[in-house]
Amino acid sequence: MARLKVGVLISGRGSNLQALLDACAAPDFPAEIALVISNIPEVYGLERAAKAGVPTAVIRHKDYASRAEFDGAVDARLRAAGIELVCLAGFMRLLSSGFVEGWQGRMINIHPSLLPNFKGLHTHAQALAAGVKLHGCTVHHVTAALDDGPIILQAAVPVLPGDDEDSLAARVLVAEHRIYPLALRLLAGGQAVACDPAGMLIA
Repeated sequence: MARLKVGVLISGRGSNLQALLDACAAPDFPAEIALVISNIPEVYGLERAAKAGVPTAVIRHKDYASRAEFDGAVDARLRAAGIELVCLAGFMRLLSSGFVEGWQGRMINIHPSLLPNFKGLHTHAQALAAGVKLHGCTVHHVTAALDDGPIILQAAVPVLPGDDEDSLAARVLVAEHRIYPLALRLLAGGQAVACDPAGMLIA
């Protein structure tokens, strides 16, 4: 059975990329990472991909006059590689509506909160300021609205007394590394059904 060809977009160290690479290394995993693209050169995530024997590309957003032109270059590179599903893993660029529409239903992201709570940036600070007892992460389909796509999988972690942003982020990151490969396995194997927050799947 052919494995689903996955492209991963990154902007940094690539810890979630590494979790996906490790999962895809298993011979029975239903997906393979066929391309890693970074918008920033020389980030550690590119080294992770190279060590795993995965082709990489650097497409600098600063080299393009508009977001749409940059997205077009990324789109062309993904399609040339035969990519069937795109995973965003710490990709720090907002994507144009045209790009999102072109990959509708075939692009997922991991966000460090229990969506629909705490969208956008600084999610751990938001959680601490809100005084919540549970925080976590969400794998979801990407839509034109920020952090608003159908939820695939979530994992919760406790917010402990004395937590600061760093300690809470570290606990959430462990959960991210667990559920992102699981969500990819479920999607690639045809076992995942996206659901709204009222019917979320909990890992």
